Amino acid sequence: MISPVAWVRDRLGERGLALAVLAGLLALAVVPLVALPAVRCEVFGAGCREPRPEMRADPVAARKAPTPVEAATRGSYVALGDSYSAGLGAEATVADKNPLDRCHRTSKAYYHEVARAFRFAKGASFWACSGATTIDFLNGRSGEPPQLGRITPDTSLVTLSIGGNDVGFSRVLAGCVVKMPWSKRCTRQGEDVAGRMAELRRSLPGLLDKITARAPRARVVLMGYPKAFSEVSGVDGDNITVADQQWLNARAYDLSRLIRQSAQEADARIAARNGQGSVEFVDAYSAFAGHEVGSGDAYMNGLLLNLSAFAAEPRSYHPTIAGQRALAGLFIEQIKKGPGRPLA
Repeated sequence: MISPVAWVRDRLGERGLALAVLAGLLALAVVPLVALPAVRCEVFGAGCREPRPEMRADPVAARKAPTPVEAATRGSYVALGDSYSAGLGAEATVADKNPLDRCHRTSKAYYHEVARAFRFAKGASFWACSGATTIDFLNGRSGEPPQLGRITPDTSLVTLSIGGNDVGFSRVLAGCVVKMPWSKRCTRQGEDVAGRMAELRRSLPGLLDKITARAPRARVVLMGYPKAFSEVSGVDGDNITVADQQWLNARAYDLSRLIRQSAQEADARIAARNGQGSVEFVDAYSAFAGHEVGSGDAYMNGLLLNLSAFAAEPRSYHPTIAGQRALAGLFIEQIKKGPGRPLA
């Protein structure tokens, strides 16, 4: 049998054999360069493909923003504020009426329903105190330490009502009750109320900033005040005329509008610096609609007299148990809804 080399030599001669071998060697060198892009790129720098970018997880994009409820419950819940948050007027047990409890925190305050509605990772606590002002919030009241000190970096939810005592609503109501019939003493307090509201407009933003500084990841939910009067004549014999009721309701509306504006501005400051928390407003002005003082099923106590002392009881014109339940519903709804913007 003739080998391929002998066959080529017989056919082409020695010179032809050398040319055939040379052609084979060239083919072995050129074919990989043409057929294999990686070899061609390495040798000639031509035909190179763009390298695929290295895929790395974006730590910001990968971190999913919490839902409103997740943001509110990842730490602790603290209920703060004045008598509307403490639950004065919604007494249900003997302990609720303890005269030694000068903060008048009751078992039916809205705090209890809010605390039951959600599971807070680091618990819940109740430190609202009747009579508290913005100054008391910072300095303490009734022998208790400042409410501001109850807030920690682990706080994820703060509920709060504040401002009513700063504008002196208790004194204003007293001026409307203790007056000669048909006198103008009630509405003549307007100038004093306006002055105190102007002071609150300056102090409340600073208080909100202090709260958010102590708990930068917290949702702070700030409540306005409900409309108290049904604006009908003969309200529980309290000497408050329809005109007086309308005027008092209007002042409650003004106060709630002031609180709303302060809350919105505080939240805008947080959003501008990409903060993780929020300041939100709960509009309670119409929370007792159809159930105001003077209605058949009032959610607000009317004038309650201590006959032995011939003085109005502190729980006068404060929410009843049903009223506190209505306020709790507003807070729970807001906690679920959130601030209306993404939480960082």
